[in-house]
Amino acid sequence: MTSAVIYSRVPISFKLDLKDPFLFTAHHLDHFPKGNADMGPLEGSVAAGPYNMYYSKTGVPGFPAHPHTGFETITIVDSGMVDHFDSLGSCGRYGHGDVQWLSTGHGVQHAEMFPLLSQEHDNPLELFQIWFNSSPEQKQAPAAYKMMWAVKIPHIDHQDSLGKHSDVRIISGQLNGLAAIERPVNSWAHAPEHKVNIFMLTLQAGASITLPATSATSVRFCYFYRGDELLVAGEPVAERYLLELRPDTDIHLQAGQTEARIMWLEGEPIGEPVAMRGPFVLNTEQELDEAFARFRATQFGGWPWEHDAPVFEREQERFASYQNGAVLDYPSD
Repeated sequence: MTSAVIYSRVPISFKLDLKDPFLFTAHHLDHFPKGNADMGPLEGSVAAGPYNMYYSKTGVPGFPAHPHTGFETITIVDSGMVDHFDSLGSCGRYGHGDVQWLSTGHGVQHAEMFPLLSQEHDNPLELFQIWFNSSPEQKQAPAAYKMMWAVKIPHIDHQDSLGKHSDVRIISGQLNGLAAIERPVNSWAHAPEHKVNIFMLTLQAGASITLPATSATSVRFCYFYRGDELLVAGEPVAERYLLELRPDTDIHLQAGQTEARIMWLEGEPIGEPVAMRGPFVLNTEQELDEAFARFRATQFGGWPWEHDAPVFEREQERFASYQNGAVLDYPSD
């Protein structure tokens, strides 16, 4: 069903197909069981729900070293922990609402592993990874890695006329004059005129909030991923539906009888052709051929870690390391 405000609605199981400047978003939700001594699933343990092992052969779930070029990944972790390693010599552990922003630029390798830290309890993992395109110039820039710790991400606590609260985490852009942490300088999201807003909303049961209009040329998406029902401009929407919305009008949201969780995405398109082959996103097939040849020749700088699926010790706290350990960053800094 479509309307003057809701252009489309699509049921979602895992992948959200989006529009320029967004490529897609993957919603990973895995009910991993208790961990063993190596931080993999404990043999014989029963999880609370289904889970995937992805591509790791080490026993720890995750994605061992693999290359990217020409776009950005924005990884928002709601639950669970992620260990990051890359060919820039950067690494870190993040989770509990943290956000990692990786600009792949002219080429980078990275590994993202999901260690099962608890041996006493299940280890649920929920994260959203947004694949966000880059302009032709940004595709030629050096790769960059940035952590945004949950405690430092700006958020708005909105109270409606009934006293019910909505929390809005501002990952990118601005809302009501409150701006996000600065994005990497070579990101399409860095320039305010590109109006790239990425919000994570949590509405109390029955709470309502209105999000303001953006430009008529922007794209706008609302992903309702948890709750019994959401009213969008007065129209009921079921859980795990992706909506494309009219951008140049205010949108009123109201949660149903349970808490509602929403991902909100909007931004001006880049307006360039997209040539995508696996983890490489450029503008032409010739550029893709050249990028694959360059990766075979250079490995995008090589892999500085002991093996392709590294993880930290179980006791390691959240942190980020840049420039081969020369700069350390912690949520408490």
